Amino acid sequence: MKKSEKHPKNEDLVERLLECEKDLEDYRNDLQSWTDSLRELSVIKDAFAIRENDRLDGKTILDIGTDCVKPLYIALKFEPKKIIGINEGFFSMGSEIEAQSKLLTRTKLSFYDCSFFDEETFRKIREKEGIDKFDFILLSKTLLHLRTGECVNEEHKKNRECPKDEKSCIYGFEPDKIFKDLFRHGRRIIVYEFFDPNEEDDDKVRGRGGYLTKNEWNDIFKEISQKYAVNFIIPQKFNLKQKRPEEIDSMLKKQELLCFYVEET
Repeated sequence: MKKSEKHPKNEDLVERLLECEKDLEDYRNDLQSWTDSLRELSVIKDAFAIRENDRLDGKTILDIGTDCVKPLYIALKFEPKKIIGINEGFFSMGSEIEAQSKLLTRTKLSFYDCSFFDEETFRKIREKEGIDKFDFILLSKTLLHLRTGECVNEEHKKNRECPKDEKSCIYGFEPDKIFKDLFRHGRRIIVYEFFDPNEEDDDKVRGRGGYLTKNEWNDIFKEISQKYAVNFIIPQKFNLKQKRPEEIDSMLKKQELLCFYVEET
């Protein structure tokens, strides 16, 4: 065999090593999902207003844009009656966690391939689960995707039209419509969201990506504070109506995450 020729066994070994490397990366990503969810839950749990050793007996939770992992943590720690996760097209590992959860917790976990905007499918899910209105709706890094307004992409405005590929669109956010729809289905809305108005977000999912800008957040806070009770967990615990706009603006400048819950008054 000439020196320049590759040995078949070496080629097989390289191929196997590449496969192992890919598997290792997948495991690393899975571990990151689990650790991120655990860290997030340590903050979000306060929005359920759970005291030490409390449980969520008999309560129901809708997890919009579910990561599938956080519901399992919630089930293990707080034991609500049911947690329903709709994935908004983000995650697809729910079936395995749902099956395994039956061995670990009394809480019924169910995950569905469904969008909050798919009214007919979502109605059938609620009927199947026997839930008219959820006690809690959890939006964990998902509020930014619940966009319903017209496209606000500046490049599209210059061209006076949107391209056929909707993924490059960024729809406007209409807080009045979104929270009205949320409260049709839940009693307390919990929001855990990134806050970084100076960065661009490349996470465009069906045209609903794009971080909420500072102006959008201001519109959201103005709108919901007029109609609902809004209590913050991060950056600190306070009621939105008890703070002046300049105080809130000063606190948010130092934040990368927000966590608050909204209830009807």
